[in-house]
Amino acid sequence: MMQLRLRPHDCLGVAVAAVVLVCVLAGKAAAATEDARGLAAALFDLPKQEVSVGPNEGDPPARAVRANGRLVGYLASTWEVAGSVGYSGKPIDIMLAIGPEARVVGARLIEQSEPLLTIGVTKADVARYVSGFEGLPLAASVEERSSHVPPIISGATVSSGVIRDAVIRAGRAVALSRGFLGDAGQARVLRSGFQQADWASLTSEEAIVSRSLTVADVTQALGASPLPAGVGQPDSLFTELHAAVLTPPEIGQNLLGKQAYTALTSAIEADEHAILVAGRGIYSFMGTAWRRSGRFDRIELRQDSRTIRFTSESHRNIQELAVDDAPDLRETAVFVVSEDSGFEPTRPWRLSLLVEKRAEGGAVRSAAFDLHYELPERFIVKPETQQTDTAQPVLWQENWRSSAPAIAFVVVLLSVLTVILVFQDALARRYQLYKIVRTSFLAVTLVALGWWLGAQLSVVHVLTFAQALRTGFQWETFLLDPSVFLLWSFVAVALLFWGRGVFCGWLCPFGALQELINVAARRLGVRQIEVPFALHERLWPIKYIIFLALFGLSLHSIGLAFAAAEVEPFKTAITLKFMRAWPFVAFVAVLLAAGLFIERFYCRYLCPLGAALAIPARLRMFNWLKRRPQCGRECRICAKRCTVQAIHPDGTINPNECIHCLNCQTLYYDPNTCPPLIARAKRRGRRLKPSEV
Repeated sequence: MMQLRLRPHDCLGVAVAAVVLVCVLAGKAAAATEDARGLAAALFDLPKQEVSVGPNEGDPPARAVRANGRLVGYLASTWEVAGSVGYSGKPIDIMLAIGPEARVVGARLIEQSEPLLTIGVTKADVARYVSGFEGLPLAASVEERSSHVPPIISGATVSSGVIRDAVIRAGRAVALSRGFLGDAGQARVLRSGFQQADWASLTSEEAIVSRSLTVADVTQALGASPLPAGVGQPDSLFTELHAAVLTPPEIGQNLLGKQAYTALTSAIEADEHAILVAGRGIYSFMGTAWRRSGRFDRIELRQDSRTIRFTSESHRNIQELAVDDAPDLRETAVFVVSEDSGFEPTRPWRLSLLVEKRAEGGAVRSAAFDLHYELPERFIVKPETQQTDTAQPVLWQENWRSSAPAIAFVVVLLSVLTVILVFQDALARRYQLYKIVRTSFLAVTLVALGWWLGAQLSVVHVLTFAQALRTGFQWETFLLDPSVFLLWSFVAVALLFWGRGVFCGWLCPFGALQELINVAARRLGVRQIEVPFALHERLWPIKYIIFLALFGLSLHSIGLAFAAAEVEPFKTAITLKFMRAWPFVAFVAVLLAAGLFIERFYCRYLCPLGAALAIPARLRMFNWLKRRPQCGRECRICAKRCTVQAIHPDGTINPNECIHCLNCQTLYYDPNTCPPLIARAKRRGRRLKPSEV
């Protein structure tokens, strides 16, 4: 084996390096403390020289802030306390100053990577929104707190909700754990979770406590009076008493067995607790008088100055315990104690065994022997856990409750679209009805889905989903916006049934805007430019290149990817309704102007979202668009009239480019336009009806 030998000057070098490392770390720690001190002084509005800040410690972690030695509150990070994550999947970190009166004294934005900064909202806007939480009462009800929450950031409703939720949850968690809220002292017994355990392991962690008394112990406590004959020698076992709280399943189910424990817990109320008392020896803790009087006079439960006596109504008989290594017990009983008695099982209590002896002359001597019990901490749910989870409704659930009208509208819209798609042949046979339905649906998509609800799907959603898969997927992130979630759910199913064209051709507000503008341009006589197919198919890949570039950039920096996603005009035209800086509006104007001459110019060549949807759409299971053998060989009418040139010269439809507008299907069923149908009509000697096609 090779041995490492250090020479004296090597040891000196190692020592010097260690000292330098310690100094560097100490310097960084001092700098961090100094930064926290300055931040605390600013948020608590105190002179910096009077402020001292403690270490970040506790559960949840927070820094104690003192002014001239007096505690003025705590500093806490929403990321460290509540794990606040934004719609981007990245942390939102806000530093909160929480005062003893359970109020947010101040709040400052530390870090955020939300896509809201790509829709015209600056970091200063977010910082002002965060600072607006100053004075928020953490002890108030949800309704009362809502009046103290600053107005949401226009155009960033979801992100505003994420920030609000992070502030309230983190603030309440710290206030509860530090005793700033009135109900901070309340805790409850853990009623879930089970692991196999035996008598020895439960005894070792004091989930079961025991006490043994000899005859000599009792004789001495009773004043050295001799006990009646036959009770045994002084060192004989007088009694061995055991006690445990059975409410936690890991204690109760292991001791009683699953069947008996289930029967017990189902028979008692939610605020009641079961206590096991077991014993052996020559002295019975139960006695026999309780059968006549209904009261157990040999044991009682004491907690602080309160004494709780057991009765026959609270008694549950147990024949034997389920654990194999339990001692050979003489008697076992379970007593049910209600919350009305004032008993708090999460706090220390004691079981008192009462022994009496009647002396000569009729005098009665008595002694009490206490068995002390304190429920192990791991069986106690701390107040910050139970209170924080219920104090503020889960953000996504709150969003869904408050968005009932929008959800109803989206569900109806998607149901109508489903009917259109399933019965598309019947619609395509009726051209005039098709035009009315098509135009009306696009108008509703633009005005209601886009400008009213702001439910414009974006490549940002795709990048966010990919980022979530890499860093830890959480459904809550995608449930924050109900309308967007419903649309994405529908689009995911539609990709398998019809392809990407269902979204691009029917549910994209910006796509609807382009098509409606082009329809108006045609009616005004604007001449359309027909792009040669050879050039057209070479322009197709541009949108795929853009999407791959954005995806690759998101792997490096999601923030940069969101900024680069401005290649999408959706935010300017739909989300912000053109209320944005002129360069963004000019960019959209150029795209829409191009769409006057080339229908859906942006959709055809530049849309990264369309490219992203086209990739999984290759898995679609059905081909709903009908073609004839003559298509592309004898007739190219559909190819010439396809609004996005998705039909190749050979007559095949490119599903990656098709927007499923059904225009080609109206031609397929038109007996006056489709050459094969015209030829069939000539052979029959009469004009065909659409229903005969």
